[in-house]
Amino acid sequence: MSAREQIAALEEGMGHAIVGQRDVIRRLIIGLLANGNLLVEGLPGLAKTRAIKALAKNLEADFSRIQFTPDLLPADVTGTDMLYRDEQKSEFRFHPGPIFANIVLADEINRAPAKVQSALLEAMEERQVTVAGKTHKMPPLFMVMATQNPIEQEGTYPLPEAQMDRFLMHVLITYPPVEDEVEVIELVRSEEIAAANAASTEAAAEESHQPADVIPQQAVFDARREIAAIHVSDAMARYMADLIEASRHPTKLSEELARWIEIGASPRGSIALDKAGRTNAWLEGRDYVDPQDIHAVIHDCLRHRLGLSFEAQGEGISADRVIDELLKLVALP
Repeated sequence: MSAREQIAALEEGMGHAIVGQRDVIRRLIIGLLANGNLLVEGLPGLAKTRAIKALAKNLEADFSRIQFTPDLLPADVTGTDMLYRDEQKSEFRFHPGPIFANIVLADEINRAPAKVQSALLEAMEERQVTVAGKTHKMPPLFMVMATQNPIEQEGTYPLPEAQMDRFLMHVLITYPPVEDEVEVIELVRSEEIAAANAASTEAAAEESHQPADVIPQQAVFDARREIAAIHVSDAMARYMADLIEASRHPTKLSEELARWIEIGASPRGSIALDKAGRTNAWLEGRDYVDPQDIHAVIHDCLRHRLGLSFEAQGEGISADRVIDELLKLVALP
C-alpha cells in the first residue's frame, strides 16, 4: 500500500475505537504527520485518553502514559542515573524514563509543577534530555500528546503562554450528539462482552492480546517526505503571514479586534499553519495548499497562541471567535 492508503487505514482503525470524534482523529493524524506535539483539552469522559491510545494501538509504536500529579519529579519523566554493582566494579547507568517512547501521553499536564512541565517541554522541543551531563536522544518517531481538564483549577499549575506556544495544535473535544452517544453505549457494551468471552479460556485470552494489523512506522516517514514536497505558492505563504500579522496589529483591521487581542501569535504560529496546512492538503489528496486547508487548521494552530484582553474575557469572547473575525477581515489570496 502507498503511504496515503496506510495513513487512511490508520485513521479508519482509530474510527472503530472512537465514536463521533472524526475531527479529533483527523487532528491527531495531522499532528503525527506534521511531526508536532498536541495539547488535547476537554471535559472528563470525552475520550481524550482513548483517542490517543487508539492512535498508538493502530500504529507500530511504543506507547507510554504519564499520569501527572503535584508530587511528580522531573526524573520521574526523563529518567535518572542508577548505581549498578557487580563483583568487579560499580557504575552509574542511565535508566530511561517513560518519556522515551514513540507516542507519549502526558495525562493532565496542568497537574504537574513547573519543573516537571519544563522537563517534558524541553524533550518536546529539543527531542532530547540531558541527565548528569549526558544527552540522550528521543527515538526518530516521537510525539507527545498532553491532556488537560479545563474545569478543575484547584491543585493545578496552568501552562505559561510561552510553553503553550510549543504545541503545534491545541485540540478541543466537545460533547457528542445524542446519536453518537447511543453508539458509544453500544461500543462499550460490545467491548465488555468481547473481553468477557476472551477471558473465558486462556487460549482465547492470549489470542485477544495478539496485535491486530498495525501501520508500520515507515508509513509515517514516507508520508512526511511526501508532505514536505507539497507546493505552497507565494500567495498562500503571504496569506498565512498576513493572518499572523493581523493578530499582532489588529488596529489595522478593526477597533473591535484591537479591544479583544492583547498579544498576537508568534512566528511558531506561521510555522504551525504551514505544517498543518500542507498535511491537511496531503490528506485531502492534493499536491498544493489552498485557503480551505488553512481554514481547516487555523483554529487549532492559533487558539492557544492568542493572548486575549481582560475586556474580551469579561465579555465571554473566545479565541475561536477572534480567529473567525481574522478570517473575515484578512483578504484571501
